[in-house]
Amino acid sequence: MSMEIRALRVECALSTGHLPPIRSWLETKAIPRTKTTKAGNTNPLLIEARIIGALCSVLAASPVLAPIVPPTMEGFCFARCRFTRLMAAMQLVLVVFAMFISMASLHRFYATNRLPPGHDDPAICAKFHTVPGAGGYADFDIRALADRVDDVLVQLAELQDKLEATALKIAKKTKKSKARHKQPENMTMPEFRRFLEDEVIHPLYSAHIALRLIRIPRPDPDGDAGAPAVDPLVNFFTAEETRKYLTAKGNRDGLPSVYGTNRTYGTIGHACVLMRQDLDEYMSYDVGAHCPDDWDLGQRLMLGGCDPLPRRRCLALASKLFQRPLPINESLWTLPDDGNVRWSRYHCRGYKCLSARNQRRGYDRCVVCFDMDRERQRWVAAAPNGTAASLADFRIDDVLAAKPGEVRIGLDVSVGTGSFAARMRERNVTIMSAALNLGAPFAETIALRGLVPLYATMSQRLPLFDNTMDLIHTAGFFEGWVDLQLLDFVLFDWDRVLRPGGLLWVDKFACARKDLDDYMYMFLQFRYKKHRWVVSFKSKDEVYLSALLEKPPRS
Repeated sequence: MSMEIRALRVECALSTGHLPPIRSWLETKAIPRTKTTKAGNTNPLLIEARIIGALCSVLAASPVLAPIVPPTMEGFCFARCRFTRLMAAMQLVLVVFAMFISMASLHRFYATNRLPPGHDDPAICAKFHTVPGAGGYADFDIRALADRVDDVLVQLAELQDKLEATALKIAKKTKKSKARHKQPENMTMPEFRRFLEDEVIHPLYSAHIALRLIRIPRPDPDGDAGAPAVDPLVNFFTAEETRKYLTAKGNRDGLPSVYGTNRTYGTIGHACVLMRQDLDEYMSYDVGAHCPDDWDLGQRLMLGGCDPLPRRRCLALASKLFQRPLPINESLWTLPDDGNVRWSRYHCRGYKCLSARNQRRGYDRCVVCFDMDRERQRWVAAAPNGTAASLADFRIDDVLAAKPGEVRIGLDVSVGTGSFAARMRERNVTIMSAALNLGAPFAETIALRGLVPLYATMSQRLPLFDNTMDLIHTAGFFEGWVDLQLLDFVLFDWDRVLRPGGLLWVDKFACARKDLDDYMYMFLQFRYKKHRWVVSFKSKDEVYLSALLEKPPRS
């Protein structure tokens, strides 16, 4: 039954195109719908469908009955179709516009080389705050510049608030004095001068200097047109001395320097950016005055990768009890006087505390370094049979005999107080000792013994030219904790400074037995000539590797 009704409605729609209006008009004006059905009667829905179908056919065939059709039905289908098409076209335009915006946004993200994993990643967000293009402004950090301007505005706002508060305080005092019929208190000239200097002039001077130190890069007139004349990091740091140090210094009168350059750049380690707060603290001091006693802060920056450190324009402090050092023939195997060392940043307050017998030394590396009696026996003591104490212990005389008369200068990369350099000095060999103050004054002790300390970390490229060293000795420094890739970089740097025929002395390199093959490959990859190669047990799971290797000539 329902299929027949649908067929009639479709037929009417196809013949006239006005089925909904006709049906509504017929229901309200001509034939009311019968909603109830009695038993035995024909279904009223079928009757309705047939009547509507017949009337639709008559209206379609006879123009005489057209006036009885409501006027709103004329052109209904065409108006409805035009509106539908218009809406579809507008939706299509909106979809295309949304796709264009999405593609532009994705292009902006991909322009940073990758999608940012988080909205707070400074390395990625920095690319959204730089000026693209050439002209000396490429990759310039606008946000850092805005931060510098905001700092100056904050200083000026604080000064204004302070002056307004002071003026209000003075007004209140004057009003109280008048109420009590007392003469208002006047500020004396020295007090007024002190107030101006501390509360007005000094803040204004700081804001003035901060404004003058804001640097915007300009194209280099003497060099590349796209190179900035100002380091982009100059506005990143807040300490005044840091920004002055980073600013390029042009030569006077445009004359070239002894190096043939037109300007000099101050350098810092790349990790200084990550340790901004510590570096600003390190560079906050009074120019020309005494430096703060913060060498430990500088060493922490160096160990964190902020190496080299910027220079400072202050006077380094020394111990108040400093005394003249001992002569060279006495100082080599004598501990220095306690008064010659600044002990403020150490756990111990004297060399006696650093003794191996003290269980609370404050450091755990090189336990016997400050025991001169034991240090004096290293590299020379022999067993009763005339050999070294163990196979992994090489004697200095045996090492020098491998290249007689050719070892003159060298480098010792170890944790110690310079005993190896002292022993080599007795054989007319000059050794520089790399040292850091890891819980004890290693660098000061080496210098007070009359030897040369090299205050540098393993992260820094050796400040030595290629093919210059006769010997490199390492002991107790690179052991099983070192990453293989880091060790690879270090060994290639050592290979760079060793001259052809130079000696690499690996002195008891300790590692786990399971890692021995990996570390052996790191030393064998350079194809050095083996003078000596010894592997001995340190414990059940650890071994010692000692080797004396000679660099081959490469030309």
